[in-house]
Amino acid sequence: MNCPFCNHPESKVVDSRPTDEGGSIRRRRECLACQRRFTTYETIEQMAMFVVKKDGTRQPFDKTKILNGLLRACEKRPIPLAVLESVANEIEQRLQNTLEREVSTNYIGEMIMKNLKEIDQVAYIRFVSVYRSFEDIDTFLQELQSIKTDSQR
Repeated sequence: MNCPFCNHPESKVVDSRPTDEGGSIRRRRECLACQRRFTTYETIEQMAMFVVKKDGTRQPFDKTKILNGLLRACEKRPIPLAVLESVANEIEQRLQNTLEREVSTNYIGEMIMKNLKEIDQVAYIRFVSVYRSFEDIDTFLQELQSIKTDSQR
């Protein structure tokens, strides 16, 4: 790391601490030549990931789309925004951990449904009804029955 003041190539780390909920490390450095201090941030390099849609098109992964879907499903439900942001972050992290460069919308949708089912059953039904686009009332009722059976266990 070159000093931003004198361009000397060597510095020492004076202090390190995690920031952004552990997403990066903040380091206070001191130049060995001019003794001036400066701050650097160390983050994990995120691999570019693409989402393969149902029609076969590809687009860059965007966590805000997951959060927006969660917000629509949970509209007027007593679920704190922090919980939904946490779910979106968790899904993004799990996708990054797979090391796959492409992921299907199906896979992402299943992850969202699994999380919503644990958080709020009404939000889950809202999301599933749009995501699975039920063709008739019978398949919708089957999904409701499976939720009722799961909640009685």
